[in-house]
Amino acid sequence: MKDQTASNQDVELVEKLSAKIKQIKSEIAKRIVGQEDIIDQLLISLFARGHCLLVGVPGLAKTLLIKTVSEVMDLKFSRIQFTPDLMPSDITGTEIIEEDQLTKKRDFKFISGPIFANIILADEINRTPPKTQAALLEAMQEHKVTAAGTTYQLPEPFFVLATQNPIEQEGTYPLPEAQLDRFMFNLWLEYPSFDEEIKIVETTTSLYNAQIEKIISAEEIIEFQELVLKVPVADNVIDFAVKTANMTRPTNGNSPQFVKDWITWGAGPRASQYLTLAAKTRAIMQNRFTPNIDDVRIAMLPVLRHRIITNFSAEAEGITSVEVIKKISEELN
Repeated sequence: MKDQTASNQDVELVEKLSAKIKQIKSEIAKRIVGQEDIIDQLLISLFARGHCLLVGVPGLAKTLLIKTVSEVMDLKFSRIQFTPDLMPSDITGTEIIEEDQLTKKRDFKFISGPIFANIILADEINRTPPKTQAALLEAMQEHKVTAAGTTYQLPEPFFVLATQNPIEQEGTYPLPEAQLDRFMFNLWLEYPSFDEEIKIVETTTSLYNAQIEKIISAEEIIEFQELVLKVPVADNVIDFAVKTANMTRPTNGNSPQFVKDWITWGAGPRASQYLTLAAKTRAIMQNRFTPNIDDVRIAMLPVLRHRIITNFSAEAEGITSVEVIKKISEELN
């Protein structure tokens, strides 16, 4: 009976999350025109306890989108503008000497940095040196910061959205593949359609000022994140996720010839994990209590795009990781 009660509670939570997602999207749409797929993927990443890397040319409202998402949620938001002179302590925090006014005794006091928030916007992460990038990426992985031998826990939920500009690569520090792997999704923002751009210009060049209402609290987000882990997954869905990641590896004897011809390194086991988590999250966001193979297929591009390393042959033929993923998806039909 206890298991049945727990199951009923979970079903109610799935329905509650699905309703909340509709409200969240409605609020975001007050300020952001289009980008429905990107918004879906951002929310999937948040509820799956992942982090996102957003790539897009200037002016596509990457920063506005992230700030709007944080406003819809009753969470602490922090923006860090990455620059070549940014130090790790500028992100994590630093210790200062503080003097007691009465005893005149001096002691160290930790002043927390901007990373102590729920949603972090790491703007232009490739503009800062590797040492500072590593400080952020370590916090993303561990959800804690260590300063002068003392460990400080970061607030939950903890969600990092990093942005990169695909042009103007001079003076940048590209993230190494091992650090890119820490991001659940790599999302590319496309140009708006003609009609969408008309609407953008109309709203941004007038007195229109959308008031965003808070829809969901930190406690509810944590509850939904735990719900994702409870979602049952059929064996064939897990097999499909693992087979997808497996096919990207040129050392795998069962991989298609085009993978062996074009890929240097394929996706690791983290890709299989994220494909499954993304599928589970998408299912409950759509008021379904178990995912199917289509849920995994939709997650393939954002999960695998930054985990597949093409070789010189692929570059010579103009083949990108996106085209390889599309061909793998066709092979799996």
